[in-house]
Amino acid sequence: MRVNPKQMNNEKVSSSFRDPSGFLFYRDDVLYRQVNHAYCRHYEHLMQSGLYKALTDARLLIPHDDADILPCTGDSFKIIRPQAIPFISYPYEWCFSQMKDAALATLAIQKMALDHGMSLKDASAYNIQFTGGKPVLIDTLSFELYRKDEPWVAYRQFCQHFLAPLALMSYTDIRLQQLLRVYIDGIPLDLASSLLPLKTYGAFSLLSHIHLHARSQKKYADQAIKVSGRKISLFALKALIDSQETAIKKLSWQPYGTEWAEYYDGTNYTEQSFEMKKTFVAEMLDAVGPHSVWDLGANTGIFSRIAGSRGIPTVAFDIDPAAVEKNYLDCVRDNESCLLPLVLDLTNPSSGIGWAGQERLSIAQRGPADAVLALALIHHLAISNNVPLIKIAEFLHSICRRLIIEFVPKEDSQVQRLLATREDIFDRYDREHFEQDFQHYFDLQKCMDIEGSQRVLYLMERKK
Repeated sequence: MRVNPKQMNNEKVSSSFRDPSGFLFYRDDVLYRQVNHAYCRHYEHLMQSGLYKALTDARLLIPHDDADILPCTGDSFKIIRPQAIPFISYPYEWCFSQMKDAALATLAIQKMALDHGMSLKDASAYNIQFTGGKPVLIDTLSFELYRKDEPWVAYRQFCQHFLAPLALMSYTDIRLQQLLRVYIDGIPLDLASSLLPLKTYGAFSLLSHIHLHARSQKKYADQAIKVSGRKISLFALKALIDSQETAIKKLSWQPYGTEWAEYYDGTNYTEQSFEMKKTFVAEMLDAVGPHSVWDLGANTGIFSRIAGSRGIPTVAFDIDPAAVEKNYLDCVRDNESCLLPLVLDLTNPSSGIGWAGQERLSIAQRGPADAVLALALIHHLAISNNVPLIKIAEFLHSICRRLIIEFVPKEDSQVQRLLATREDIFDRYDREHFEQDFQHYFDLQKCMDIEGSQRVLYLMERKK
């Protein structure tokens, strides 16, 4: 898990303030979790009942070690050190299948918890992260002792964080996932209900968990409802979980021929020049030996896999949810544990949101990466989105230490396609100005002309 330089040495993690059970903090660049006395009974049951072992054995809960260090505050019952997560991602950056797998993992965890006399008190999508290619719960303090005949306190949260987004992505529009950037506590069920098509009323699970649930919330919005007065047997509670699981499993989304999902089918590279490009990227990665790689505009991850195959934790960002979906499904099929595909619009990247804009960190706050790949990307930012080269260089300088970047000139057929429907107002878009602008922020280490094309590859290092 990357250290935010603003959160070090006994400072609580900016997102870890809502739960009185404990919190995360950094000391000497290492992440720890403090368990407060208020949570001691629940923590001891988690560890002694066999639930912790069952979940960690199943790779559904992040493992931890006891830490023999002084507590961050005086209310400490125990300090633990959770296993590090290479990159923290958020649900509005996941593709459809990532969201679906995270939802099913949450329900599987709740089922196992009930079998061990506990229940999830939180069902937040932000408590799930992808590591080793699989979704895993990272909040060890999300469990509480099960109380007989009481309803699942996290039921509404699960519906808002998982079921509603998935239903909207499946039935309405894949882009509605981005509502999670606005509604940090999950998509309101009345909003989801209004956006879903009428045919979803015929799906019993969606009718029950979204439409009728939304009506119930609206009906009793102004009335004080004593949750503890409502009773539900353990059998009925497990049936509720099974119903949600059925609803999630039935949801699907098929990525189809979007422009970028089929990008490599229309590229103007010869087979020889494409192999030369892959060789250069591999040689540069071997030369710099980065601990982490971000591939910007990764498409379906061809070049991301060059890094991932070397055991380097690699995040493959792309704007196209279909390309990211294909990339993720390939990772699952091939058990590629070092690659994390994510959805990201570089012209409007994930910003800091939540309380004080710090609960969920921006992309820049989650960096810098040791190395960034920016291959066949610059012309889309500069030509399609009118971002000046100097601005692109400034942004890349903020998120990486080393940069492997490709310049695609105007003469290239891909750039000509972008210019076909608009006036060419890009007087500074050429190799000379590209090198000039980037040298304000980077030292050029190496460059190579790609035979059979007019494209150029560069290795750069960030100026200090």
